[in-house]
Amino acid sequence: MTAHIPRMVVGTFRPWTALSLAVFAPVAVAAPSAGGQGLNSTAILMFLLFVCITLGITWWAASRTRSASDFYTAGGGLTGFQNGLAIAGDYMSAATLLGISSIAYFRGYDALPFAVGFFVGWPIVLFLLAERLRNLGRFTVADIVSYRLDATRMRILTALGSLTVVLFYMIVQVVGAGQLIQLLFGIDYLYAVFIVGILMVVYVMFGGMIATSWVQIIKATLLLLGGTLMLLLTMRHFDFSFSTMLQTVAATHKDGAAILQPGRMLSDPVSTISLSLGMMFGIAGLPHILMRFFTVTNAKEARRSVFYATGFIGYFFLIVVTMGMASIVIVGTDGRFFVDGDTGGALLGGGNMAIMHLANAVGGSLMLGFMSAVAFATILAVVSGLALAGASAISHDLYAMVLHKGKANEEREIRISKIATLCIGLVAIVLGLLFEKINVAFMTALAFGVAASSNFPVLILAIAWKGLTTRGALWGGLSGLVVAVVLVVLSPAVWQTVLGHEKAIFPYDHPALFSMPLAFLVCYVVSRLDRSASVQREREGFDRQFIQAQTGLGIAAAAKH
Repeated sequence: MTAHIPRMVVGTFRPWTALSLAVFAPVAVAAPSAGGQGLNSTAILMFLLFVCITLGITWWAASRTRSASDFYTAGGGLTGFQNGLAIAGDYMSAATLLGISSIAYFRGYDALPFAVGFFVGWPIVLFLLAERLRNLGRFTVADIVSYRLDATRMRILTALGSLTVVLFYMIVQVVGAGQLIQLLFGIDYLYAVFIVGILMVVYVMFGGMIATSWVQIIKATLLLLGGTLMLLLTMRHFDFSFSTMLQTVAATHKDGAAILQPGRMLSDPVSTISLSLGMMFGIAGLPHILMRFFTVTNAKEARRSVFYATGFIGYFFLIVVTMGMASIVIVGTDGRFFVDGDTGGALLGGGNMAIMHLANAVGGSLMLGFMSAVAFATILAVVSGLALAGASAISHDLYAMVLHKGKANEEREIRISKIATLCIGLVAIVLGLLFEKINVAFMTALAFGVAASSNFPVLILAIAWKGLTTRGALWGGLSGLVVAVVLVVLSPAVWQTVLGHEKAIFPYDHPALFSMPLAFLVCYVVSRLDRSASVQREREGFDRQFIQAQTGLGIAAAAKH
């Protein structure tokens, strides 16, 4: 990696200055690198076209973002279908497109548990959370957790959990986007990560949830259409026969039929169970996903949005795994896609780029350009949602509700949110540089494990269990969060791979099996033992909360808390 850092412009920050830096910087410094494959003019034109379109959406959205409701929830005016597409756009991230396909390319069958695991949590969201979230919340998850519990402590706890998950999940997107731009433009990874960070900050600071939602909707539509077309072009190589593809994969791969068998990546049952728990329940703790249920008009549209999103996501996960397996044959035997032309060596652009090379192989420069632009749209849509979720935790939960007790000036609250977005973008750039070599799907699984251990237990118990107290939620949520993060840091994925130590202190990569039950147990035990003065009031408030969660009665009054 190049050691020097591009000179930064000092002075008043203007959106169009950032825009021009983001769009034209890659062209100015573009040159073939060891990690890229030279310039692809078609891909670059499509990439720049998409950036211009999305910046146009941001300009349009900025003129319509006049209130905190517009900035955080797009005014609550999306339909179920629109929000379903936006959720799919938010969820079909770099981990889906780049990470899972690369796991299928390198590990074969073991990509399927990742795909299924990321998908099976949606019924939990549909049946347990979607309607209740819409009926109880206003802007963030903390609005729900603090409904009957102590608002100050619960908002601080929820903000800590949300920001931790956001940063973990953002690593995935920044790494994927950086490697994609590196491959596309042939520039250094350092510059690529800065470009991603600048665009992310511009989208959120000036467009809010309106711009984020429409970028996600457009991106999801293009991704579904492009993925379907690419699948058809790929399966043409196997006479549109899935069995023929699998037979060819087994005949081509150096491990033979073993590539189609489980256990190459998840041979340890403890790791498998822990990964599964994290992916299943982590989705119900992702703040950028849960925020989307505040953007629809009512609870009925919230349910519809989950229904549509589930169909879109499930379909796309299946075709991504299929294309990843097909890459073993089409990409793995073609020296054009490897460093120095050696098919036994490293892929150009890094290990997450298998599906991009497949696009080039089956559709040439045009398909590569289209999928590169869509992949980049995928990542920008997700990082925008993540940045907005993190910024809202700081500006709404901590600044407006904790520091100013709900009486903050709305314009200043939005200004604080924009400053928070800028800070989150800078942190994301640093983390993207640090975690450059990690598989993005794997890192997403770690983020899900943290979400399942910190946000999910407190959220589900606050909604469903009358006995939960503020003290129980606080100690349970903190226990899950701290233990999950510590175990991730001490795991082989970070302690060895990132930090370079010889042996990991904690032998498993995924924390959820240990940290999530601990969070539930601590919530239960501490709540049962709690004898504080506020316990009776908190438990009495459950009945009012239950009625509103089920019927929506009282939403107008709750919006003030």
